[in-house]
Amino acid sequence: MISGTTRLIAHLGYPTGTFKAPLIYNPYFEKNGIDAVVVPMGCKAEDYPSFLKLVFRLSNIHGALITMPHKITTMGLIDEISTNANVAGSCNAVRVGADGRLIGDMFDGEGFVRGLLRKGQKVSGTNVLIVGAGGVGSAIAASLAAAGARRIALHDGNNAALVGLHRRLNTYYPDIEVAAGSPDPAGFDVVVNATPLGMQNGDPLPIDVSRLSPNTFVGEVVMKAEITPLLAAARARGCAYQVGTDMLFEQIPAYLEFFGFPSTTAEELRAVAKL
Repeated sequence: MISGTTRLIAHLGYPTGTFKAPLIYNPYFEKNGIDAVVVPMGCKAEDYPSFLKLVFRLSNIHGALITMPHKITTMGLIDEISTNANVAGSCNAVRVGADGRLIGDMFDGEGFVRGLLRKGQKVSGTNVLIVGAGGVGSAIAASLAAAGARRIALHDGNNAALVGLHRRLNTYYPDIEVAAGSPDPAGFDVVVNATPLGMQNGDPLPIDVSRLSPNTFVGEVVMKAEITPLLAAARARGCAYQVGTDMLFEQIPAYLEFFGFPSTTAEELRAVAKL
């Protein structure tokens, strides 16, 4: 039930037809008696800079979830930006601070890392390969760096994206060894596919799985199928792994904490979601 006291969380993006967040957050709020609601708001890119400022002038606005195509634009529109968002180069959550300032953060990578840790995979001191240096790869790199990874190797065919992420990691985490080059997974503790490879039938694998050690943890971001061809191949080699949807469900507790709501677990969210 939405009332005059309900706190609004705007879900800002365009188009809205694929939005999944309301189908997860709102059942959770209802089950736990939290007087808040996530509302999809379709906002085109040309309208977004002015609309973001206006929506936060509402007296009952509590925060915003930011999705495509606005994650990068948001960085130049808010007052305070977390280290995670600065390294990622994009922002997917905004809330109002006590002084009225807009505070932004990035949780895509946080969901990925929380999933690893809950599966018993160590992150601190590890040697990580991330294939894909775009938005999601950058967010994962930011959170792995914050969690204490010792070395992060990057691979991407887009040299501008690769150079940009390399520079941001060096700026904010100068003590971490950052390398760019081959997608060879040999010798890594954690390997991440942060590319779209696996979304379409017939896509090549993002890495040479024959070079994977059974001790390597393999993480996926593709959500089209739970077990993608990469994860099937990694599982066959004895690797522990994380499916793409884990990143989605594991990041929502971090969002809830950011917005000041009671936190939860990925299991509870999966149980109540109306996907």
